[in-house]
Amino acid sequence: MKITRHIPNRVLLKTTLVMVNMFMVTTRFSLSRSVHPILKHSPFSSHSSHFTPKLFLKSYPCPLWSSSFSFCLQTSHRSTSPSCYSYSSSSYSSSSFSACSSFSPPPIMASVDENIQSNPLLQDFDFPPFDVVEANHVRPGIRALLKKLESDLDELEKTVEPSWPKLVEPLEKIVDRLTVVWGMVNHLKSVKDTAELRAAIEEVQPEKVKFQLRLGQSKPLYNAFKAIKESPDWHSLSEARKRIVENQIKEAVLNGVSLEDDKREQFNKIEQELERLSHKFSENVLDATKKFEKLVTDKKEIDGLPATALGLAAQTAVSKGHENATADNGPWVITLDAPSFISVMQHARSRALREEVYRAYITRASSGDLDNTLLINQILKLRLEKAKLLNYNNYAEVSMATKMATVDKAEELLEKLRSASWNAAVQDVEDLKTYSKSQGALEADNLSHWDINFWSERLRESKYSINEEELRPYFSLSKVMDGLFNLAKTLFGIHIEPADGLAPVWNKDVRFYCVKDSSGSPIAYFYFDPYSRPSEKREGAWMDEVVSRSRVLSRNGTTARLPIAHMVCNQTPPFGNKPSLMTFREVETVFHEFGHTLQHMLTKQDEGLVAGIRGIEWDAVELPSQFMENWCYHRDTLMSIAKHYETGESLPEEVYLKLLAARTFRAGSLSLRQIRFASLDLELHTKYTPDGSESVYDIDQRVCRKTQVIPPLPEDRFLCSFNHIFAGGYAAGYYSYKWAEVLSADAFSAFEDAGLEDSKAVKETGHKFRETILALGGGKAPLEVFVEFRGREPSPEALLRHNGLLPVTA
Repeated sequence: MKITRHIPNRVLLKTTLVMVNMFMVTTRFSLSRSVHPILKHSPFSSHSSHFTPKLFLKSYPCPLWSSSFSFCLQTSHRSTSPSCYSYSSSSYSSSSFSACSSFSPPPIMASVDENIQSNPLLQDFDFPPFDVVEANHVRPGIRALLKKLESDLDELEKTVEPSWPKLVEPLEKIVDRLTVVWGMVNHLKSVKDTAELRAAIEEVQPEKVKFQLRLGQSKPLYNAFKAIKESPDWHSLSEARKRIVENQIKEAVLNGVSLEDDKREQFNKIEQELERLSHKFSENVLDATKKFEKLVTDKKEIDGLPATALGLAAQTAVSKGHENATADNGPWVITLDAPSFISVMQHARSRALREEVYRAYITRASSGDLDNTLLINQILKLRLEKAKLLNYNNYAEVSMATKMATVDKAEELLEKLRSASWNAAVQDVEDLKTYSKSQGALEADNLSHWDINFWSERLRESKYSINEEELRPYFSLSKVMDGLFNLAKTLFGIHIEPADGLAPVWNKDVRFYCVKDSSGSPIAYFYFDPYSRPSEKREGAWMDEVVSRSRVLSRNGTTARLPIAHMVCNQTPPFGNKPSLMTFREVETVFHEFGHTLQHMLTKQDEGLVAGIRGIEWDAVELPSQFMENWCYHRDTLMSIAKHYETGESLPEEVYLKLLAARTFRAGSLSLRQIRFASLDLELHTKYTPDGSESVYDIDQRVCRKTQVIPPLPEDRFLCSFNHIFAGGYAAGYYSYKWAEVLSADAFSAFEDAGLEDSKAVKETGHKFRETILALGGGKAPLEVFVEFRGREPSPEALLRHNGLLPVTA
């Protein structure tokens, strides 16, 4: 997860993801970095650096069909810490934490300019001061930080030598500090958004980008890296250090270091504008999603909605001023937030209501002041100009320069999966027509998009006798997390313990955990923000790093700095006196994000620039996350988390078997949905001509003729909310979900080969997975890492088999 585009498809979705696949754009693109409250020293001291990625970091969002959906809580929460804790990173033992109740946040109304040294963004810390950072800290804090880093870069360029101590280590400190601080404010924008924070970030963003460009285009640093590669000592460097040098040289070229002055100036203007447009795009999507509200007063109109959905619709109504709203008597407010939208599409018997909500969803951010159409065209045009400046034919080639795949290989994989999925998807639609006709549906011979998920849910219930709402009581958040942590202990030999109160948080519902190895020593920490807060929190689910493992940034000079991550979801919050009861989709999402988090936390790589998820090619980064989803279908794992929240009763065996059987329900349709997104992304970044005769919507329609059994509506403007490729890190990279899905399914098949019921074999295979996939980070090429784990190169056979599509492969 780098921190600038947000990251992270799961193995061909479980049946229940039909809806999700169909509509949800869960993005994880945002920055996530942080900084904390232990106001020890000013960041202007020599050891104030805290991060270490390349120039930008990205968080990992779920794929467009991902299941991180949340119900709406309209109340925004303000998190404050009554006390703070000083945490010595030099020792990382439990005894090195001491409470300090004397810390108090600066008065909100105080002028930060009066004393720049008191700005929480500029303090030295161990955990970010999420609870005290305000919008008015951003402008002075970021500007002061950039001034200091400019000075540090000036000094580095004057004294640089082609050696690790004189080049890489000081560079890592500069990059780390910017990444942590900028990541912190962007994280708060994602989880605690306000108009004031947006405005402050927007104002200083060009200055931040200007510095990043200067750093990325530094010829003294570029020449020093080339000198290392050309030196006689090159062959004696470790594999991780070679990867760092090669990556830095490649990144510098992609950042325009080799361009002549006039072209570099043009390049920099493009980068500034792309940054601005991407932020504006995501803000428009968020605002357009918030804007739609349908007040319902007649319960007949929402007939079919489950009790959970009615309760949350009433809770939303209360937050909108309807004080007396109740689940039974209303009024109810329907929104485009995932839990509300999906519930309507799957359960509302009113076809008119489904159509209204569906049309609103697929036209988000496509009209009026929030119209993203112009932004899409500008972004694609500028990306093409950038590619041409760098002597590439198109932007997809620029994207592939830092990935495992090539454009041809990505297209080849997508076509192979498309052909394997097509007949199954056609049969899916025929099955829906037949079933809906048997139920007397007037629309049976002419099913439209707002019918597909409703009748899919009815058919699934009929075929497998599974009702997702009836499963909720078996998946309480606390039980799911306990089971997930026990699985991590079994597979990877780690212990995860609550550490609430140790670090400041941004909302009262955020949990904090400590990860320990088998000897009981802390090796990592992470935050978990589980619930939806539509009034202030971005949709989707994502993982991001707060700080990464690093030898250079060690507090004591001997022990590497430990990694810290945050996991963010948007799942159903507690309602009334009930705990958070999760859908199976939400369970899968937690497992998915935890996979990303594990790769960040369990790295053994001490070189900060390639530790954890840093330096890993984008199309390999989803491997651990999608791998973890497979365990949701593992009997022992599922039974350990599926306990009725009131009675403690385990999920009945017959229900588990039905869940397993339903796993491949509509697999062809779900596969094609992802292939549509990936193919459209590549088409826009390879063949689209800005201002040409074919619009982006024309291209979408053309791609859909090969990837969708039921063509999209002519007015479909899904692209206007496609955050992944226009506001995240997946431009010409959405195929990565399918690419990594092949890797993750094949990796899980190693456990199948060893024997899932053989606990000794599972532990041994889990240990091997940890020591390769999770431990090596970006310090080794991902294909080599995979071969080291699996003993051979990856094959798509396991993916097709898991999804019931193997018989139709060519």
